[in-house]
Amino acid sequence: MVAFGKYLQRKQIEEWRGYYINYKLMKRKVKQYAEQIRGGSQHPRHVLKDFSRMLDTQIEKTVLFMLEQQGLLAGRLSTLRETHDAVLEQPDISKIVALRESYRDVGKDLLQLLKFVELNAIGLRKILKKFDKRFGYRFADYYVKTRANHPYSQLQQVFKHVGVGAVVGAISRNLHELQENEGSFYSIYDQPVLPLQDPVVEAIKIAVDKLTNSTSFLNFLAQHALIMQDDLQTPSEDTIDERTYHFNSLLLNLGNTFLYMVNTYIIVPTADDYSMSLGAAATVCGVVIGSMAVAQVFSSVYFSAWSNKSYFKPLVFSSIALFIGNLMYALAYDANSIALLLIGRLCCGLGSARAVNRRYISDCVPLRIRMQASAGFVSASALGMACGPALAGLLQIKFKFYKLTFNQSTLPGWVMAVAWLFYLVWLCISFKEPLRDTEEQERSNHKETTSMTDRVEEGIRKPLLITSGLLPDDEEDCDESEESAEDSRRPANSFADAYRLLTPSVKVQLLIYFMLKYAMEILLSESSVITSYYFGWTTSSVAIFLACLGLTVLPINILVGSYISNMFEDRQILLTSEIIVFVGILFSFNLFVPYTVPQYVISGLVMFVAAEVLEGVNLSLLSRVMSSRLSKGTYNGGLLSTEAGTLARVVADVTITLGGYLGRNHLLNATLLPSLVICIGSIVATCCTYNSLY
Repeated sequence: MVAFGKYLQRKQIEEWRGYYINYKLMKRKVKQYAEQIRGGSQHPRHVLKDFSRMLDTQIEKTVLFMLEQQGLLAGRLSTLRETHDAVLEQPDISKIVALRESYRDVGKDLLQLLKFVELNAIGLRKILKKFDKRFGYRFADYYVKTRANHPYSQLQQVFKHVGVGAVVGAISRNLHELQENEGSFYSIYDQPVLPLQDPVVEAIKIAVDKLTNSTSFLNFLAQHALIMQDDLQTPSEDTIDERTYHFNSLLLNLGNTFLYMVNTYIIVPTADDYSMSLGAAATVCGVVIGSMAVAQVFSSVYFSAWSNKSYFKPLVFSSIALFIGNLMYALAYDANSIALLLIGRLCCGLGSARAVNRRYISDCVPLRIRMQASAGFVSASALGMACGPALAGLLQIKFKFYKLTFNQSTLPGWVMAVAWLFYLVWLCISFKEPLRDTEEQERSNHKETTSMTDRVEEGIRKPLLITSGLLPDDEEDCDESEESAEDSRRPANSFADAYRLLTPSVKVQLLIYFMLKYAMEILLSESSVITSYYFGWTTSSVAIFLACLGLTVLPINILVGSYISNMFEDRQILLTSEIIVFVGILFSFNLFVPYTVPQYVISGLVMFVAAEVLEGVNLSLLSRVMSSRLSKGTYNGGLLSTEAGTLARVVADVTITLGGYLGRNHLLNATLLPSLVICIGSIVATCCTYNSLY
């Protein structure tokens, strides 16, 4: 990986060389400002004013050239339109083919122009980041916000891209008219959902989607999964052979995700009754539920490392561990052993293969459908979360078979043991281990060059300025860093190595993730104890309540992904969601007598829904601010977020058990107080790093 200055110089179009931003000049000016401020010859305020003026000049030069090129493209399209009308009056196959190629040439030139804008946008973002890092300011956020929102700003022209939209519309419509279905009177405006087969039109369509920075529901769900990938990879560079991709194997991974989430939450409504039937206190349910998370802290690491060599073997081990764990959980009742119960749940936690599920989607699913697969991962998790308590509510029967007892406490274990046994058989029959390239082949694949059009497509796949990422965010230019190009691409090989790559923004996002998982685990895990004490709810009532909470996940993600995220910035949604979580926690406290069902249900629903919104936005931001070195390897971003969430669940479940020593009448407030404190801390931390979340 070369320095951005050299990369920009190499990628410049020779005829347009004078219209790119002068990145080297601005970099020298930043160094000069540092020397002047250090020597006392320049006041920081004057530096900011001078730097702003220089940026404005550079951007003006670039934007005016972009508008000029748009005019030239519009002129060419106008000329082609005259030929187009003549061809339609007297159709001629050879003329139609030639005209179609002419439109494609205009489309390729438009993509080249978008690449020009993209390179300049990356340069602007990097120089702003360099300036802030050098002087400790938050100038980047101020500059982009003030320029983008001003009606006469050149940046406004880039963000609104009205001219680009007109050119895109003309190319798309005219190419569509010249396609094979010439007898139809429909246009792209009548049937926008029809697939456009022309590769140039497809590339332009991607450009429009990314330049408008729109967020679809599918995108939002995929970000929710935090399945990271290399920013440099494009569909043309995708090293995953479509012929070796195996749909049944993907389905088995999603099935593993679903069953594991069912397994996690199916015991929640009955864990307190099971604990008491074995002679323990009801609040020991916190330890019973949390023991699975304790084991998951360790299993996530070895599963992530194991997935470097195989996917099939970890999934087989996961199924066997979960089968044995559920069997032990079910047999603990007749053995009258709380120890066997806990060992069974620990064994279930050791079978947590979510790291493998994420890794399989990231490494073995073609880029073309990776977004859908990532969304499927999140949907399977949400569905499992809802189905677990609902299934527990249906298992309200009791009978004996030989010396084995089947009741509401043991049936979740028996049912899940049978489910994992069937899954294991299906896995052995249908799973296909993907072929693995050697490291040398992988390195050579990264070095392969692609055509200009394909590289342009990569350039326009990332939103301008804000999330553009042709180069890793953590990479500094070669003249300012002794880190080799190989090191800048090398994945982290330990938790310590990964921790050194965490910026303050990433640490805050992980804290937020810890907070929301802690708050949700407190609400879910103690629900059976709290509701039976205050309201006398039965297991079925608790199961219905928890299932209803789980069923809100997908609708809320649809609302946020399709609408809210298009109206507000992610960081605005993030901070607002944190505040709503705070309000939900605050109103959950038992400060008034009597404690009512509406207060508990409404406050719990508000907190849970806000936490779900917060999780999606949090992981979306995390995937953008995290170093690209954490996109692969054992110690990747997905593992870090999983560990943060799992630790939160462990701490929450331990808190419930410890709070039980104060008595059930004090349990609610004792467990909510830490949630409130952590939530306040995360809000303060978000405010401190707010300007870096772009």
